[in-house]
Amino acid sequence: MTPATDLQSRALGYRSAALPRLASRVSAALRPIVEVPAALILLVEITVLFTGIVARYVFQSPLVWTDEVAEILFLWLAMLGSVIAFQRGEHMRMTAIASRLPPGPRAFLDAVAIAAPLAFVAVALMPAYDFVSDESFVSTPVLEISNAWRAAAIPVGLALMAVVAVLRLAAEGGMRHVVGACLAVAAVMGLLVAVAPTLGSLGNLNLLIFFVGLVGLMVLGAVPIAFAFGLATFGYIALTTTTPVDVVIDRLSEGMSHLILLAIPLFVFLGLLIEMTGMARAMVGFLAALLGHVRGGLHYVLVGAMYLVSGISGSKAADMAAIAPVLFPEMKARGADEGDLVALLAATGAQTETIPPSIVLITIGSVTGVSITALFTGGLLPGVVLGITLCALVWWRYRGEDMSQAARPSARVIGQTFVVAVPALALPFVIRAAVIEGVATATEVSTIGIAYSVMAGLLIYRRFDWSRIYPMLVTTATLSGAILLIIGTATGMAWALTQSGFSSALAAFMTGLPGGIPTFLAVNIVAFIILGSVLEGIPAIVLFGPLLFPIAKQVGVNEVHYAMVVILSMGIGLFAPPFGVGYYSACAVSRVNPDRGMRPIAGYMVALLIGTIVIAAVPWISTVFL
Repeated sequence: MTPATDLQSRALGYRSAALPRLASRVSAALRPIVEVPAALILLVEITVLFTGIVARYVFQSPLVWTDEVAEILFLWLAMLGSVIAFQRGEHMRMTAIASRLPPGPRAFLDAVAIAAPLAFVAVALMPAYDFVSDESFVSTPVLEISNAWRAAAIPVGLALMAVVAVLRLAAEGGMRHVVGACLAVAAVMGLLVAVAPTLGSLGNLNLLIFFVGLVGLMVLGAVPIAFAFGLATFGYIALTTTTPVDVVIDRLSEGMSHLILLAIPLFVFLGLLIEMTGMARAMVGFLAALLGHVRGGLHYVLVGAMYLVSGISGSKAADMAAIAPVLFPEMKARGADEGDLVALLAATGAQTETIPPSIVLITIGSVTGVSITALFTGGLLPGVVLGITLCALVWWRYRGEDMSQAARPSARVIGQTFVVAVPALALPFVIRAAVIEGVATATEVSTIGIAYSVMAGLLIYRRFDWSRIYPMLVTTATLSGAILLIIGTATGMAWALTQSGFSSALAAFMTGLPGGIPTFLAVNIVAFIILGSVLEGIPAIVLFGPLLFPIAKQVGVNEVHYAMVVILSMGIGLFAPPFGVGYYSACAVSRVNPDRGMRPIAGYMVALLIGTIVIAAVPWISTVFL
């Protein structure tokens, strides 16, 4: 190579690397512009709701504007959180197939996972603007301000997503994959538009094309689930019906900002807070002192600790992150296999899906109309039943464990750890009492837990790192935004399915199954295990809950009982490899290679399935406390 040619190659390489560097710098500058307002909005939401509780319960002087302010800010929090999640690449997507591909095809699918959301933004931005125009003529009942202040969150959020998508594509570096991904997405959209006249004559066959074929193709291709749902819904409405596409934005707004869903970010933040203040560590320490000296004792502690922490967190990722770093080092020191540890951690994630205030319980209550208080009450005992089945397997596996080196703590040591743990152990009971006694609603009660945890961290455990508050607020907004965008787009998709008459056909099929209630529940267990693994749980609940719960009631199944069966079945799918994303979250938290847990988790999943069948067969387990 001549010096001139070498110089040209270097210049070309520099120019090809300059765009990704520039995009990365611009993206870094954009990050605080989105993250700071999201963190501040979350702080304001907590303050407003807690102030409302104090004014109503302590001073007997209700503030009538708090719910309205909270609802307006909530849509902004949801959209900004969605933007942050998109910036960080943390929107839920199924990567089980993509992760096993060679680097080239994997890079192409990663680019598609950015190009497809950009396409969603392109088709949604104008209807979102029209939605704001329509809402500008509506005034809020209490504050009497234009509802456009709330509705504007959607187009602003979509515009920011467009900017983020362009920056992420520019930062990818591999222009061949980026251009190929954009062309592939454009080609699929162009093909659907070209055959629109034919699609219009196919009737309900379009449901299979858009909501099975197109959604399945995108989900398997690692496109974030929220955007897969959104694109399929827009395509179905625009190309096969005469319904204005603006209705999709209206459904998106309704699904994302239902006030009861505000409990999701608040409980996620509470979960992060109890880990930071040392409350989770105190609970685990007490359980370890109580059971650590028996065969398989720390495995029992893991099951019990997840049950307790799930009762105050609501986020499975936060639950596992609070438990694994505390227990795993000691369990490994005693010779426990790390594959078995991560397998049991994932299994306990599925076991505790019904423990209040689970995000799934809140979601299912919001989309089906079932009382969230009843769900909170009904979810306690099913978690115990599944815990018993897991503990039975632990006993069998570790019945011959050598415990000669494990010292039995004295009663004094156990008592000391109990005293330390009492404030932490009391938190689930404080939350539950506040709801039952009418002090706070299911949405507001998390703010009582937050205030309690702050005081416990400052005055009792003396662990409160102020520098972690901002990152925790941003993390909360990110996770909440990812969940809420799925709920919003799945709400639109469920509406489209309902309008098509699919729900009526499904009801006819389900009610016509031979064998009555047992067959109906068996079919649902299998269906939600599959849906939970493919759609990551919450989308399956939002999509099929409104369709199936009326059918369950018509068949004669109690709604709370049915909710427990559905949630536990979905949890098994969510935490079962090879597709269950919850299993890989457990591996990430534990820093264990996923391959290590594949064999031992099979037994735990069988134990969970047996427990779920028992719960399905005995409605009393779910309804005894109602």
